Amino acid sequence: MAGKPYGVGIIGAGPGAWALHAPTLARIGGAFAVVHVADAGSGRADRLAESVGARSSAGIDALLGDPDVEVVVICSPPEHHAEQILAALRAGKRAILCEKPIGLTHEEVDAVIDECSARGAALVVGTNHVYDPAWTRAKKHLLAHGGRIESMTASLALPPNDRYHAVVSEAATASSNASRPAPDWSDPGFAAAVVRSLVLGLAVHDLPLIRDLAPQFERVVYARPVAPIGYAIGLIADGIPISLTAVMLPSGADAAWTLRLLTEVDEVEISFPPAFVHAGSAGVMVRGINGARTEHPRERTDGYVAEWRGLASLLSGEEPREYDEIRADGHYAVAIADASAQWIRESGAS
Repeated sequence: MAGKPYGVGIIGAGPGAWALHAPTLARIGGAFAVVHVADAGSGRADRLAESVGARSSAGIDALLGDPDVEVVVICSPPEHHAEQILAALRAGKRAILCEKPIGLTHEEVDAVIDECSARGAALVVGTNHVYDPAWTRAKKHLLAHGGRIESMTASLALPPNDRYHAVVSEAATASSNASRPAPDWSDPGFAAAVVRSLVLGLAVHDLPLIRDLAPQFERVVYARPVAPIGYAIGLIADGIPISLTAVMLPSGADAAWTLRLLTEVDEVEISFPPAFVHAGSAGVMVRGINGARTEHPRERTDGYVAEWRGLASLLSGEEPREYDEIRADGHYAVAIADASAQWIRESGAS
């Protein structure tokens, strides 16, 4: 893009802002410049803003009232996403990049998309796995070989993440040194709420990819929490059995994030890099039924860079707004989260 870069305002100054978006914008250069960072008053926004030569504030009002902010990045906790998207639209902002999900309920998803569509605002959801070049490569392989998909598995093994540990705390604590009580997974209501939150916070990374191949969600076959923090969910979509598993281990295990697609003729495995790092694209391994193995090399471009380039294309008019696709992704995730929670409540937590 030639000319003055779009001014970017970042809401939230946690790992997503520090490790993902600010470094990505520095890498791509030219089209965007961070001009304002806001948080809830922790002081992290001040430090991040200082590091990139931007202004900082507490709350969102000053950022949304800043005339230099044209693009709003939402990196706040998921429960604030919908209201902050709507506030940014009411403030007349041209474009929004929101970390997933855009809403925690069907009503929130519709409200966000309806308002974006009415105002013609560009919206990108930070589902970096969708934008990863490896996903495009895997889809091309599936289309070229034409084998029916027999099953899909999305597996996550992650190091601790304080936001999700806070989800399973029975009571909030002001002291970071205070010990958290052990979660009572035997309480179906508690377990259902945690698993629902984890689906909309973790599984949501891969659900748009799964919906791309199996768009009609049918039912949850089983759902249960996995200690210390995680889930195991089985579901059916378009007649295809799909397994979603995740666990966070307190010992801080090496991250492993894979999506496996089993077809009539081969298995396609996509291995995504850990979150919050810039390690290039995912890797793609294809194993044929005849024993042949094809490993596709990783690319230097990752999904974070690609999603920002996608936003630039929307703003320039090179790409159309895909409100219907974003809406469908949002409803798909909420439907699976709701059905998983209902299954746990009705059948028991364990």
